[in-house]
Parts: sequence; C-alpha cells; structure tokens
Amino acid sequence: MLELADELLERVRRGIPFVTATVTGVAGSAPRQPGATLVVDADGAVLGNVSGGCVDAAVHEACQTMLAGDHEPQVLRFGYSDADAIGVGLTCGGTIELLLRHHDPAAEPELEAALAAAAGDQAGTPTSGRAVAVATVVRGPSGRLGRTVVVRPGVPVAGSLGDAVLDRVAGARTADLLHAGQSGTVELGVADSYCREPMTLLVESSTPAPRLLVFGAIDHAAALARLGSFLGYRATVCDARATFATPERFPGAEVVVDWPHRYLRAQADAGLLDGRTVACVLTHDPRFDLPLLTAALRMPLAYVGAMGSRRTHEERLARLRDAGLTSAELSRLHSPIGLDLGARTPQETALSIAAEIVAHRHGGSGVSLSTGVPIHHGAPSTGALALSS
Repeated sequence: MLELADELLERVRRGIPFVTATVTGVAGSAPRQPGATLVVDADGAVLGNVSGGCVDAAVHEACQTMLAGDHEPQVLRFGYSDADAIGVGLTCGGTIELLLRHHDPAAEPELEAALAAAAGDQAGTPTSGRAVAVATVVRGPSGRLGRTVVVRPGVPVAGSLGDAVLDRVAGARTADLLHAGQSGTVELGVADSYCREPMTLLVESSTPAPRLLVFGAIDHAAALARLGSFLGYRATVCDARATFATPERFPGAEVVVDWPHRYLRAQADAGLLDGRTVACVLTHDPRFDLPLLTAALRMPLAYVGAMGSRRTHEERLARLRDAGLTSAELSRLHSPIGLDLGARTPQETALSIAAEIVAHRHGGSGVSLSTGVPIHHGAPSTGALALSS
C-alpha cells in the first residue's frame, strides 16, 4: 500500500473509501513480491497492480464486489495449478496470496499519518520523506485479519491488533524491520505467549530515498543522475570545479561545489549516509579519485564504483594500496564501473552503471535471462509461502 502513498493520501484527505488488494506471499515464480498492491476506490479509479496483468482483472472484480457489499477482509489465492489457470491463473507458474481490505478514511485516523510520511508530505507541506512502516495481520484468527499497526520513529504506535500486549510486540518487531529499511513477514507464534493462535504480519516499510552520489560534473554524470532519480535515488552531483558543477547542467539533481572527499566525509559525519548509499566516481583524475576512494571504501556504503580504463584501474589500485587500503577494502571497488553492454554514449554508459548497481543490490548475475538463471531473486526472504487448498 505504501508504494501508492501519494495517490492514496489524496483520496484519504477527500474521504474517499477504497479497497486494497495486497500481495501477502508468493511461491515459485511470481511477477510481484509481498507488499505490491492494487487499489480500487469508490469512484472506480484503479491504482497499481499485483501480477503484471495476468490476474489483475479478477482482483479488480473482487475489489469492486467488496466496495459494493461485505467489507470484511478476504484472502484470495491464484496459481498456475488452478482449474481456471488460463483465465486468471499465473501463467508464469507461480502462486500468489492476497489480502483484500476495505478502507474508510473516517474510521482509520492513523492512515493519513502513515501515508503522509511515506509520501513525504505533512499537512500539505512536501518534505524529503520520513520513515514509516505498516504491519498488517495477513494470516491468523478471522477477528484479527486485516488489523494494522503503524510505526514511526519517535512516535507512539498507532492502530491496534486488538490487544495491548500484541500491539507492543508487533510494534517492536515492526520497528526492527523499519530500522533495517526492509519489508517482509513477521511470525507471532503460540509459543511466544503473545497470542492464542499463530499470526503472520506483513510489514511494509517506507524510508527516505537512498542516496546516489555522483562525483565528477561530466556528461556521464548528468545521464546517471537522471537515471538514478528514475530508479528512486536522491541524486547528488559533486565536483570542486564551480564552472562545471551548475544546476543548469544537472536538472533534477542536487549540485554541490566542493572537494569530493571533503563532501563525502562531511555527509558521513552528519549521519546522512547509510548502507543503501551508492557512490560513483566518474572523474578518473587522481587528485580527486584517490582521497575520495580512500574515504569511500572505508565506509559501509552499498556500492562504490569508479570510471576508467583497465590501465587506469591498475594504477589506481596501486596508489590505493600505497595509501594503506587493505585487500578487503579494495575488493569492494567496482572498477571499471558498469556492466558490459557495449555502451558508447553517456546515456548508454549510465545504463550500464545503473544495471550493475541493481545487480549488486539484489544479487543478480548480470547475464542474459535466456541462459536459464533465476528471474526473481530473493523471493523467499520476502514471504514465500506453502499454500494448501
């Protein structure tokens, strides 16, 4: 639901009821992962999708039925093994489970605050976005199915699962995932003494956009910053040369005139970098590269890449070793930066860099899917399920 925060916030503020169909678990190959949501509002508008098309029509019909009638939460399952697989089943061979919920903004006061935080909007004033997580009971006693709690740092837990002890436990477990910037499922079992029947919570986390730091005010940087913004990163271009580092050359990106290593350290000291931050060094000039990479490779960043030829790379490695970097620290450097796409233009080069960043983030191999490598990586960690009829 939080992936549609901008659109849903507007509907909540207008008091428009809507039904959400949220993926709560997947088995096998499935196009969308837990947390993906399709929404149908009382005006008939449709937002999002849950399957890339193959079951969306059937889910849309179920949402319309819920809007017009029974508002109790409902579980739907679709899979290739269904008798009507050709009509609404997942032709990719997987199985998905969804939870349908009816939302009345007037009856859910915590909903607006959660959506506002995820959308980066508070009382109509845009911000950079704030961390928020929504935990929903997706499996368990029928009386608790669909109940939610909302967790935001420094704010009391909102909503309720119907029991004060459960609320505290769910809030703490949800806060752990939010702190890690992760979405996923949380199991609350009978053995924990928190509930009489086992329950599964789907935790949807929304955190401020990760940082993409591009060092070097060149044409490749402009293309990479645009592509990074498209992928959901907050892009910054930094260069010590004020003549080249201008907002006009890098629309949509934050532009900083400073020595790259000094800016990076200042951002780290201010707590503005984290384990999702990506740093791309495009200057291939030792005056900038060496102090910058020496600092970056000693920080817990998600990805550090540097542009340059293979000869430049070998010379750079030698200088970094002389500067005291260890083999373990140097092994984190992606250089020459990017995947082999045969790129020629700045735009194509930016695509090759972005592709490597995505592959590194999700454990992808970077090879053609036609070779038989897995299409979906990491599905079990987001709530894989074993379904029974």
